[in-house]
Amino acid sequence: MEILQGDANQNPEEFYESLREKLNNNYDFPDDYPFKFIVPSDDVKLTEIYRAFDGIKFTLSNRESRNGKYTACNISAFVLDADQVIKIYKEVGKVENVILL
Repeated sequence: MEILQGDANQNPEEFYESLREKLNNNYDFPDDYPFKFIVPSDDVKLTEIYRAFDGIKFTLSNRESRNGKYTACNISAFVLDADQVIKIYKEVGKVENVILL
């Protein structure tokens, strides 16, 4: 599923509206949603990501890259709707040097 694949020239509002539509077509909310991020290995940055999930039931697994420079962060969170998914992506997107997958 290529939910986050978007047109590089698309404005953010169009992107998020398209994402909302794809999420609603592919998930039966409320549901567990798999978030995936790559971030430079730094406990402070990981904590910033985790804060976006405050008050939400989630499980996580992290894996450092072979050289330890980056950490892949996989979070499965129980979300109520597509808007909550988008809100989390926007919040995590504020973390410096994070890659949203």
